[in-house]
Amino acid sequence: MGTICQNGKLFSWIKKEIEIKNSIKKGSKGQGVRRVQEWLNLYSMGVVIDGDFGVVTKKVVSQFQERCGLPTSGTVNKETFRFLVSPLLHILQPINPGGHDLPALVLAYAKAHLAQHPREAGGDNCGPWVRLYMKGNEGSAWLWCAGFLTFILQQATETLEIPMPIEGSISCDTLAAQAKEAGIFIRESDLKNGSINIEDLSEASVFLVRRTSNHWYHAGLVTKFHKDSFETIEGNTNDEGIEKFGYEVCARTRGYTDIDFIVLEKII
Repeated sequence: MGTICQNGKLFSWIKKEIEIKNSIKKGSKGQGVRRVQEWLNLYSMGVVIDGDFGVVTKKVVSQFQERCGLPTSGTVNKETFRFLVSPLLHILQPINPGGHDLPALVLAYAKAHLAQHPREAGGDNCGPWVRLYMKGNEGSAWLWCAGFLTFILQQATETLEIPMPIEGSISCDTLAAQAKEAGIFIRESDLKNGSINIEDLSEASVFLVRRTSNHWYHAGLVTKFHKDSFETIEGNTNDEGIEKFGYEVCARTRGYTDIDFIVLEKII
């Protein structure tokens, strides 16, 4: 199943995020209004996200339109909505593979997402970016780090027209199980005992934060390995790397303690 399209048509949960059928204006109510308000907040144009298009929302829409050089009608027509969702439209565009292998293209997609600063809006694990990564789902129960990772893996493999190295999941434990089955799971102990060297790991490997020997609770993409640390791009995190209070995609640096890895190509 594709990331964006199936049989040439956008998945409904993506189409809802990037298209509107009718203009949204003062007096409108519902999820369409909520999407507008979420995006205004993502642009740091604070407005209450309540699904009710009142005078305040109209005023802020007019301010957004002025910022973008659009007619300041205060009504969200298709053109204004396209400007609102332009960061999402940008990352949905395929990247020219240009001879890249899978790890390099995964890294390129991750950097493209990072550049648009995906983050939550309207509540814990809520907003258009979360719904994109979680197939339309959102809310406190929908931790989205693995969903973000799966999405960029799917984008890269679809661009290269190759199979996924693992099926992907919104569950870190499931990612680990899939990697073990595929023979691409690397334990922290493998690095410590020298059976695998850090130099053997390709950049754009997946990291999994381990809570117990068979439970992982956070995942992201390694962008560069160092002797005592590695650099990442990861979702549902924050500057402290705490997934429980995470709210964005960001770049971090982590140590190797309690970390296992998934390589995107077999090395053993």
